[in-house]
Amino acid sequence: MPGPYVIRGSVALPEGELSWRFSRSSGPGGQHVNTSDSRVELLFDLAATKALPEVWKERALERLAGRLVGGVVTVRASEHRSQLRNREMALVRLASLLAEATSPPPKQRRPTKIPRGINERRLREKKARAETKRGRTGRDW
Repeated sequence: MPGPYVIRGSVALPEGELSWRFSRSSGPGGQHVNTSDSRVELLFDLAATKALPEVWKERALERLAGRLVGGVVTVRASEHRSQLRNREMALVRLASLLAEATSPPPKQRRPTKIPRGINERRLREKKARAETKRGRTGRDW
């Protein structure tokens, strides 16, 4: 598998803190499916990691609270028949999950006030349109 998986900036997933579990995958595969452990589970101890800055770790623990079991986040991959490709898929998923969970919160939206001129023009055009439609009634011919 190619080099370190970067979360964001210079922070990458450390290979030593990743735990792997393998099991038999469901789905197609012929005779080969009953003998190979191609399904991959990648476990990363988010609560005990030293790889993430403290601010990022707190943010990720808060945002991923529903996915964590004892501070450990688990990612599964079983789309491919090859264990190697499933391992790569799980690493990419974990890196993107952590990148999203550690991203800074979005900037707060400041509500803007609609200028008076725009509102007046809208009402003027609305009255003109109503007058046009009212003129189409055929009551007095």
